[in-house]
Amino acid sequence: MFQFGIDVGIDLGTANTLVYVRGKGIVIREPSVVAVDAASNRILAIGSEARRMLGRTPGDILAVRPLQDGVIANYDVTESMLKHYVNRACGGRPWLRPRVVVCVPAGSTSVEKRAVMEACLSAGARKVYLVEEPVAAALGAGISIAQPSGSMVVDIGGGTTDVAVLSLGGIVASQSLKVGGNRLDEAIVRYARRKYSLLVGEQMAEEVKILVGTAWPDTEERTAELRGRDMVTGLPRTVRISSNEIYEAIEEHLEAIVEAIRSVLETTPPELAADVMDKGIVLTGGGALLRNMDRMVRDRTGVPAFVADDPMSCVALGTGRVLEGATGLHENLVWVSRSG
Repeated sequence: MFQFGIDVGIDLGTANTLVYVRGKGIVIREPSVVAVDAASNRILAIGSEARRMLGRTPGDILAVRPLQDGVIANYDVTESMLKHYVNRACGGRPWLRPRVVVCVPAGSTSVEKRAVMEACLSAGARKVYLVEEPVAAALGAGISIAQPSGSMVVDIGGGTTDVAVLSLGGIVASQSLKVGGNRLDEAIVRYARRKYSLLVGEQMAEEVKILVGTAWPDTEERTAELRGRDMVTGLPRTVRISSNEIYEAIEEHLEAIVEAIRSVLETTPPELAADVMDKGIVLTGGGALLRNMDRMVRDRTGVPAFVADDPMSCVALGTGRVLEGATGLHENLVWVSRSG
């Protein structure tokens, strides 16, 4: 199917966008953030440069995340971001109009899928193929899903968590929930406000989550500095927050992920459930990097769990497997071609 010209795979995530070029691998790994001039709607920065502006811009500049909870929230800004990345992937030769494989959450509606397809076409793609994120994540993690054997993937992204059992190249049972890394950051922000009367930004919350965050209570606590503005005095202030406090802050969202896993297992045919018990649950996405995430899933479900190699890249690598035609998943892709 993919034999001529430039073929591009895109993991269009709420937190990060990864771009895979057939024959080259992942060539772009940037935050899904765009800085916009509020008066003229002119794009000022995209990616890492724009992310550094989050929470630090004057009133006439907006640093925005055009995707929320795994779906497009700002179509025009998403189109501009995609156009920028597609152009970079094509080496500054937009007239090549590549074929594009792009991932969508398993629970996406037809309207949300159509929005992604139209954004890619407007960004310069000649044809667009959609593949659901759990399928791409499984392929990128090296799971052979074409066999009549059940495999379970939990893809914990920035905006959504997709839980799916796959067999014979398709999804047998799945659930998508709007809980991901961004919701964990927001929970830490609320915790700091409630316990320490401290206003902190989401970037600060993400930093301490990465440094000392855990999905399971620590016997030996780690601590990190949490910097923000005191709600009483209005002055800058720093407190030390522990790993177990981070766990307390995010526990509700972790439980939601566990409940989604249990729900999918309950609707999985017994034969495939037995396969999952033998193989274990594969965790992908940036959220899988949270310390003790595999232990939390294992202890709460009773099913073995492990983190994939390079979990943040699994979905993008899976689009690469589709591009290189090694999957036999053509019937699971939605095809669109530019009219005219």
